Parts: sequence; structure tokens; C-alpha cells
Amino acid sequence: MRICFVCLGNICRSPAAEAVFLHLADQAGLDVEVESAGTGPWHVGEPPHEGTLTEAARRGIPVDHVGRQFGPDDFARFELVVAMDSGNVAELQEMAPDEESAARVVRLGEFAPDVGTTGVRDVPDPYGRPQAEFVTMFDQVETACRGLVEHLSGDR
Repeated sequence: MRICFVCLGNICRSPAAEAVFLHLADQAGLDVEVESAGTGPWHVGEPPHEGTLTEAARRGIPVDHVGRQFGPDDFARFELVVAMDSGNVAELQEMAPDEESAARVVRLGEFAPDVGTTGVRDVPDPYGRPQAEFVTMFDQVETACRGLVEHLSGDR
């Protein structure tokens, strides 16, 4: 399965989700190919945000990423397009070339085990915020990525 995690600029949330998911999928023996991208062009060619790199390193999760922008042609490359928030979902669905492509867009927060009780489906953007926001973002991403791994493994 090919999965793309998508946020706005592709330097904070989606590279974090890509790295965390790859780490967890590898531990679970899940056969997946994973990338990440942004809906906007602002950080194409750039490395992840320092806050993302710092928190990933603290957690022992390797990050190998260069920013890129998601485009309509990417829908043909991925079976699952995982957006970080409702704004990303709306942009991706508007960009989708057809209904089948739009139906492959999901929000990462949908896979968090507590989504039914908390109702929290969006992963807030920590860009321009203190490092503590990156820690919180990673906590949320890790929980939801565990749920996604379980979902794809058939454990959920």
C-alpha cells in the first residue's frame, strides 16, 4: 500500500506523521510505502522544521525528508491520502480529479482510539509556536498512527 501524509507546508506535521508511521509500520511488519507532501508550495525543497527534527530525535525516530507539494497527479500514486486537518481535507478533495480519488482522503485523527470520546480529528499546526506544541503534535500523531497501523493490519 502507498500512503501520503499531507499538511499545509510539509515541514512540520506531515513529515512527522510520515516518520512516525514508517517507524511503527516497520515494527509491526506492515508492507507500506510512505511519503508526505504539503498542499502549498512554500517549503518545497526544504528540510523539516527544526521543531519536528528536535522532537523526532528525542523520540529516536529517524526523519529523512525534503518538502514537496501534493498535486492532482499524486492521487494516482497513493491508495490512501492522510490529511492532518479539515482544511487540508477540503483542499485535497477540491483538488481530486474524481470522486474515487476524493474518497481516498482521510483525516489522521480519525484513527486515534479516543476519537469517539474526544471528537478531536485535527492535528493542529505547530508552525511558529513553542517547542511544547511540537511535543503535543507528536503525541497526537503517534497515537493516531498507531491506530492507522492497527487498522491496516486488521487489528481494529
